Amino acid sequence: MSYDLIKANLNLYAVLQNLEDLVAFDPEIAQMAKDWNISIQFIVKNGPKAFIEFKDGVCTHGRGKYKRPSVKLFLPSPSGLNKMMDGEGGPIPLKGFTKLGFLLKDFPKVTDKLEYYLKPTDELLKDKNYLNLNTQMTMNTAAFAIREIGLLDPMVKGVASHIRNGTVLLNVLPNGPAVNITFKDGDIIPAKGKVDKPMAMLTFKNIKVASDFLNGKSDAFTAIASGDVLIKGQTGMMDGISLILDRIPHYLG
Repeated sequence: MSYDLIKANLNLYAVLQNLEDLVAFDPEIAQMAKDWNISIQFIVKNGPKAFIEFKDGVCTHGRGKYKRPSVKLFLPSPSGLNKMMDGEGGPIPLKGFTKLGFLLKDFPKVTDKLEYYLKPTDELLKDKNYLNLNTQMTMNTAAFAIREIGLLDPMVKGVASHIRNGTVLLNVLPNGPAVNITFKDGDIIPAKGKVDKPMAMLTFKNIKVASDFLNGKSDAFTAIASGDVLIKGQTGMMDGISLILDRIPHYLG
């Protein structure tokens, strides 16, 4: 499996899904998108397919094809998609030429704001609202990246395939963001939110602890030893997940 293909999967499935939370929780983008009714299909030759729907003030992201999208964008290769996500290239529109105004004016504002939240600085993280949304998006990206890397990356496929069936929960106290990852018969299914009775659980004491941990600003062993980060249940599952998570910077660093 090539580097570009794995990175393309991460960009379409792990990064782009954060648009759902951007529309839901960023007031500026929520105001912009409240009256939008448009769907965008991304098609990568020999690569992933995904879609985004804006409807009634809600953004929905999904894998695969969207039935009768408003806009269809084609990328000639996985590397072409990655260049687009890095701001170094553009897609080929196959459908939706009447929506070019939206694609050239409105949608870039959304993707620019997404990049703003996914590339934190120490100064930005001092703002409570920014801290909350950055942490939520970072957790989301990690959960959805686990699927793509665990199933595709040759260095950790073997690790992922031996993780026992069950669900792992990552959550932030007291009422912070949460994600869960289910391992089932060789498949990996990420989702947002909490689940009842997970097989293993990684709990962060508060949003600041979660931010420091997820952004590599704290030492994992110290955080666990101090009680800022708690691990419960099947710790072997967490060990496997940690090895997969260590591969994310190789693609998205």
